[in-house]
Amino acid sequence: MISRKIRLQIFTIGFLLLGISGGPMCIAQKQAPTWNIGIEADVLPYITGGYFGALWVGRGKWRSRILTADVYKPDWSTKKGFSNHHITAYALVVDRFLYEGWKGWWVSGGPVLWNGRIASSEFKTNPTSFTNILVNGSIGHHFFVYKNFYISPWAGISLNVAGDKNIKVVDKIYNLPFLNPEMSLKLGIFL
Repeated sequence: MISRKIRLQIFTIGFLLLGISGGPMCIAQKQAPTWNIGIEADVLPYITGGYFGALWVGRGKWRSRILTADVYKPDWSTKKGFSNHHITAYALVVDRFLYEGWKGWWVSGGPVLWNGRIASSEFKTNPTSFTNILVNGSIGHHFFVYKNFYISPWAGISLNVAGDKNIKVVDKIYNLPFLNPEMSLKLGIFL
């Protein structure tokens, strides 16, 4: 008959062997995050008669987006005395999600090149062009609708850090505000 001490040693050795043999399998099953690519569209620019397109690549909780937007700002959102405010923007932003798999809350930030045109309310047909560099910070939330298709309401603020100032528009002077808030809804899909 095998003593209790020997049975305990056999059990311990067997348990360790099982753990060692199953360990690599467990590690292999927990896969490292994979690289993904995706595209996004934003609703607001299309509503105003423009467009928005973004291409992103990411891994784990991080992703980088390159985007362009063309927006016609409504006159009610433009400084009094000015009209026909049109913006074409290009940005490179980095996003950080709270969870892997592009789920839930995210924050982002990055530089934006903002090419604008604006006209006087009195002389709408002769817009003046200007260029500014902004730094954007945003927050949003991804909701999956079906498989890898998601919607993402978001809000952000862009800080005007460099570029044209005291832009002469006919007989008025225009300056892009220091703070430029925005919010909208993105639609996206990834592979």
